[in-house]
Amino acid sequence: MTKLSPKSPQKSQVQSIEHVLPSDTNSHGTVFGGKVMQWIDIIGSICAMRHARKPVVTASFDRVDFYAPAGLGHILILNARVNYVGSTSMEIEVTVEAENPLTGERELTTDAFLTFVATNHNGRPSPVPPLKLETEEEKRRYEEGKARKEARMKNRKRKS
Repeated sequence: MTKLSPKSPQKSQVQSIEHVLPSDTNSHGTVFGGKVMQWIDIIGSICAMRHARKPVVTASFDRVDFYAPAGLGHILILNARVNYVGSTSMEIEVTVEAENPLTGERELTTDAFLTFVATNHNGRPSPVPPLKLETEEEKRRYEEGKARKEARMKNRKRKS
C-alpha cells in the first residue's frame, strides 16, 4: 500500500456563499434550520473530498449549534475546514455567518462538526492522507477532534 503524504488543513478549506431566498424561509421569515444543515453537508463534503481526493459519504453530524437566526435576504458565508483525520474518516468543522447586505454586519449563526468517510470505487472505506499540522491552533483543533471521535466511538459502543 502506498503511504499517503500529509496535507495541510489549508489545502482543503472551502468557503461558500448562499443568499437566503423566500423558498428557504419559514413562517418567521428566517431560514429553515434543515436548509442550513443541507448547505453545511454540501460544503463539508467538498472540504472532505478536497482532502481525500476521493468520493466521501456523510457518517455523522456530531453537533450542530444554532446561535442566531438568519433572515430573508441575508447572505450566509459558510466556511469548512478539516480538524482531524483517522485512517479513513475526517472531521470537518463548518461555521456559518449571516451578513446583512444593507449594513455589512455579520454574526455567527451556526457551527457544526461532521464526520465523512472516504470511499473507493466499490463504496468501501478508503485511506485518507494524514494532516500536516503546522500551527498551535491546528494542533489544538486536531486534539479536540480526536477527543470528539473517541467520545463518538464510546457512545456508539454503549448503543450496541
